[in-house]
Amino acid sequence: MSYNIEQTGDVPACLALRRTVFIEEQNVSEADELDNLDAASIHLIARNDDMPVGTARLTIAEGLAKIGRVCVLKAHRGQGLGAAMILNALEIAREQGAAKATLSAQTHALTFYEALGFRAVGPIYDDAGIPHRDMVCTL
Repeated sequence: MSYNIEQTGDVPACLALRRTVFIEEQNVSEADELDNLDAASIHLIARNDDMPVGTARLTIAEGLAKIGRVCVLKAHRGQGLGAAMILNALEIAREQGAAKATLSAQTHALTFYEALGFRAVGPIYDDAGIPHRDMVCTL
């Protein structure tokens, strides 16, 4: 499959993907999934034949980039799309002058993010009923 990843203003499409993966598949509550950061964030969307299949959100402030809400539809996982979205987000963060990127990783994905240059910091904690750990990457 071939994918196209780009910045998008189509936040409703990103929210629909997040609803499918986080709320419906992972049973995260809508209250935990939705926050007030979407309006101030850069949104990435991955498409396969114009169909949205993945998304990520990037918030940059004071030289720090926060990557979050990374998700890929189940049928498109395991093909490098998540990694491509993270690398795209890191490139945007560098272009915007960020010196460091952080994210909150579900613990099952720690090795995925480590392979992309992140390192785990701090303890494991619960976020929306799912174990997470903070991770950081120097840009």
